[in-house]
Amino acid sequence: MLNKKELLNKAKRIVIKLGSQIIASDEKIDENFIENLAKEIKALKDREKEIILVSSGAVLSGLIKLGLNTKPKTITEKQALASVGQAYLIQIYDKIFSKKNLNIGQILLTIEGLQERKRYILAKNTIMKLLEMDIIPIINENDTVGVEEIVFGDNDFLASHVSVLTDADLLIILSTAGGLYTSDPTDENSKLITEIKDIKEALKYAGSSKSKYGTGGMRSKLEASQLATVNGIPVVIASKKENVISSILEGEEIGTFIYPQNRKVSKKKNWLKILSAPKGKVIVDRGAEKALREGMSLLPIGIRDIEGIFNKKDVVAIENLDGKIIGKGVVNYNYKDLKKIKGLKSNEVEKLLGKFTEVIHRDNLVIFE
Repeated sequence: MLNKKELLNKAKRIVIKLGSQIIASDEKIDENFIENLAKEIKALKDREKEIILVSSGAVLSGLIKLGLNTKPKTITEKQALASVGQAYLIQIYDKIFSKKNLNIGQILLTIEGLQERKRYILAKNTIMKLLEMDIIPIINENDTVGVEEIVFGDNDFLASHVSVLTDADLLIILSTAGGLYTSDPTDENSKLITEIKDIKEALKYAGSSKSKYGTGGMRSKLEASQLATVNGIPVVIASKKENVISSILEGEEIGTFIYPQNRKVSKKKNWLKILSAPKGKVIVDRGAEKALREGMSLLPIGIRDIEGIFNKKDVVAIENLDGKIIGKGVVNYNYKDLKKIKGLKSNEVEKLLGKFTEVIHRDNLVIFE
């Protein structure tokens, strides 16, 4: 494994997540911080770094724009404030970044928009095209259309998904927490944990407290970071300060550095496991379950039953005989054909349909631990 300095030195594409409280100061947007950030990004781009921003703050910006001071209590109120705040906040980014001759592009995402493989790829292609055109993508969750069932929960997870989506080399999460501490940071005996190699072990120190406007505590930041690190992307959780990005990249002891895991998950399998929404379900027997856990493809003979209506190339959940979902995969048959061939041998399938293929190929399959 590369050491911290080596990982930071090789980071070319960097995702920076800005929490609500990072872009706000004294109940207003902190334009001084954004100006300093623009200056840093300009210097980084001159060094051929690629920067992607994931910015929280749409709802907070709406509150500021409208002169309100109470966090919305309903989804509808949140959506209304976000619609005002998104426009207001992107105007501020554009005004400040333009002074440094930096062009920006806004992208609004929802989990629903990434659950379909085609739309996931389209989102990636759009971000990559912006980078190719020397434009800084500024990404936020689309709070104006999101509902409780289809939101990321907080932008820490959105930032982590974006870092994986774009094959980033580094994810920097800026928040008031400033890193992981051994206990409450206000406790004089609390100490900053500067490096983490095992997130599961570190979770015992993490709280889930929420800020006045934000939604994620330190626990959510670590859980979100795990999504990036299992895909080989190091993460830094740091606090707001002048020239913070440059200081991190220069290797200064700022915040908490989380090492990536050596084993990277394929991007497609990561999407399958985390984001894909199954259209149906196949129930498999013990023999098929054993074969799947050993890395084999799913064959018709191992299927006991089918539920739902799905087409070829849709994602389905895989359930064992105990009623437990053990994985997900992309099917090569629609539900009608699969009902005809479930439990049949390969030669019987070929006689019936005129061809045979795996129900789910192992390359399009993910099995849960």
